[in-house]
Amino acid sequence: MKQIILIMIGASLLLQAGFTRDSSGVVTDNATGLAWQDDYGDNAGEIKSATWQDALIYCEELGLGGKSDWRLPNYNELFSIVDTSIYDPAISSVFTNVTSDTYWSSTTYASDTSSAGIVYFYNGRDNWRSKTDEYSIRCVRGGQL
Repeated sequence: MKQIILIMIGASLLLQAGFTRDSSGVVTDNATGLAWQDDYGDNAGEIKSATWQDALIYCEELGLGGKSDWRLPNYNELFSIVDTSIYDPAISSVFTNVTSDTYWSSTTYASDTSSAGIVYFYNGRDNWRSKTDEYSIRCVRGGQL
């Protein structure tokens, strides 16, 4: 039994080792170099929800960690922080401000430009939704995937 617990703790630490959290509420993915918003002090500590257009504006106007080059992540970037080995939420525990909600990506659906890509962080599934719907926002900065 002790071995199973130690293996589970070790696996959890390995999953977390891919991310670094700083004191300003920014989580950096050490594999991709992308920096992720994990502080919502600008919204009374609540994860921001908005339409796709307002999500783009929110990220562009975000000032977090002394940086102002935040943006809405593309689909590949957003999906890169999904951890499908867990659920509710399907994201590393290094992120402390999380919900199991649906999050916007900046990626527009090629066959229907009124829709954009989303990721459901309850289980890591993805889909396309109308840009006029309201979903959660997690901004990113750094190079694109």
